[in-house]
Amino acid sequence: MSKEPQPLPASTGADVRTEPSSSSPGGREPAIRRQAAEIIESVLAGSDPDQAEIRDVLRGCLAAHPARPETALLEHLMTIRALDRFRDRMQDTIPDRPASPPLTGSLFPYSEAVVRSRIEAVLEGRLLVTAFQPICDLATGGVVGAGAFTRFLSEGGDTAGDWFAGAKQAQLGGDLEFAALESALAAAADLPGHLYVGLKLSPATCLDPLLPVLLEETELDPGRMVLELTEALAREQPAPLVAALAPLRAQGLRLAVDHAGSFFTSIRQIRHLRPEIIKLDRNLIAGIDTDTLRSSLGEAMVGFAEQIGATVIAQGIETAGELATATSLGMTAGQGYLLGRPTTRPADWKDWSPAARGKPGLLHVDRDLR
Repeated sequence: MSKEPQPLPASTGADVRTEPSSSSPGGREPAIRRQAAEIIESVLAGSDPDQAEIRDVLRGCLAAHPARPETALLEHLMTIRALDRFRDRMQDTIPDRPASPPLTGSLFPYSEAVVRSRIEAVLEGRLLVTAFQPICDLATGGVVGAGAFTRFLSEGGDTAGDWFAGAKQAQLGGDLEFAALESALAAAADLPGHLYVGLKLSPATCLDPLLPVLLEETELDPGRMVLELTEALAREQPAPLVAALAPLRAQGLRLAVDHAGSFFTSIRQIRHLRPEIIKLDRNLIAGIDTDTLRSSLGEAMVGFAEQIGATVIAQGIETAGELATATSLGMTAGQGYLLGRPTTRPADWKDWSPAARGKPGLLHVDRDLR
C-alpha cells in the first residue's frame, strides 16, 4: 500500500515543492515528479546518523535542480553508491509500483514476467530522463551537436543497456525506445539552437509507422535531428529502412550508423543506407594513438566515409593522445569524457558554444550510457 507523503521537517533545509505542469490535467504534477518528491521527503526526513552524508548529497542535488525533484533524485542515485542502506525505504514510498526483485545490477537473471513488470512500471510512470553529451568539432573545438542518452529513475544498479535489453526480451523494446525518444525530444527544447541532436533508435523502431508521426509532432526542426542506428540490420531490413526514412531525410533529417567498427556488418549497413554520419565505436578509438591496427582501421573508415560523402565521429575519446590521433586521421568530430561528460542539467547545455572550448574537461567515470 502506498504511503501519503509527509511534510518536510523544518530542519532538512530543502524544498522539494514542484511547479504545476500545464500539460497535466488540472495543473497537477506529472506522476514521476510526485513520486520523486515523495522519495526525497522520505530520505530527508530520516535522522539516522549513518545516512547524514546521503542526505547532504541529496540536498546538494535539490539545490542544483530547483522545482525538478525527478532530475535531482536521478542525479542523486547516480552519485550515491550505498543505495542498499535505504532502498527498502525508497521502494515503500513509491505508490502503486510492483515489487522489485533483489537488486543485482542486471535485469537478465529475472523471469520474463518480472522484467516485463519492471519495464511497464517505467513506462507508466515515465521514470526516465535524458542526459546530453557534447559532440565537438575536432578542428575548432566548438560544440556542434548533443548525443542523447537515457537515464532511468531506478533504485537498482541496472545500466541503460540492461533496461533496453530487458525491454526487448519482454517484447516492449519499441515502447521503451519511443518513451526515451519522447523524453529526448522534449529535453532538446533547452539545448542551444545551433546544436543537432543525436537520437538513438534500433532499425526495428525506425520501421515503426509511429516514428514519423512522433517526429512530425515535435517542435524540433528535422534539420537538427540525427537518427543513430544502434544495432546491426537484419538481412531483410536495409531496403525497407531506406524507403521508410526517405521522406524524413527529404525534410532534412540525417542518418548515422552508430558503433561502426564494432560488428562485421558495419560496412554493409553503410553501403545500403548511405548515412550522412559514421560514428566509430569506442572499441576502435581506445588506444588508437598507440595501436597501429586501430589507427589503420580508423584511417580506412575515414577514407571510406569520404567516398560516400559522410562525416566521421570518433566516440569515447578519453585521452589527449586519442584526440590528437583522431584529429590527424581526418575524423570530423568527436565525443567522449575528455571532451565533455553527459549531463542532465540545462545550465550545462547552455555553455556548449560553437566557439573553441579551450582545454578538454576531466575524465568522467560514469559509463552507464546507451
